[in-house]
Amino acid sequence: MMTLEDVKLHLRVDHDDEDDTISLYLDAAINGVANYLNAEYDDLATDPDAPAPIKAAVLLAVGDLYANREGQADRQLFSNPTYERLLNPYRVMAV
Repeated sequence: MMTLEDVKLHLRVDHDDEDDTISLYLDAAINGVANYLNAEYDDLATDPDAPAPIKAAVLLAVGDLYANREGQADRQLFSNPTYERLLNPYRVMAV
C-alpha cells in the first residue's frame, strides 16, 4: 500500500530517528482502516493499487497518531469526519 518513505514525506520527517515508531503507526493505521472497511489487513497492506481515498485515510490516521502520541489529553478529542468520508464508499457492510 504505502512505504515508510511515503509516510515520512507526508509527516515531513527527514531523519531516521523515529522510523520504528512511524512504522508502528503505519501498521496501526492500516489495521484501523482494514477494520473500518471490514477488510483483511494483509489484503489492504499489500495492495499497491489501493484507491487514493484509502491511502489518504491511512496518512490521515498516521498523522493523527504521530501528532497525538499520548493517550491522555488535556482537551476533548473528536473523531475526524474526513476519515469516514474517505472510507465509506469502500466499506463492506455486513447484513
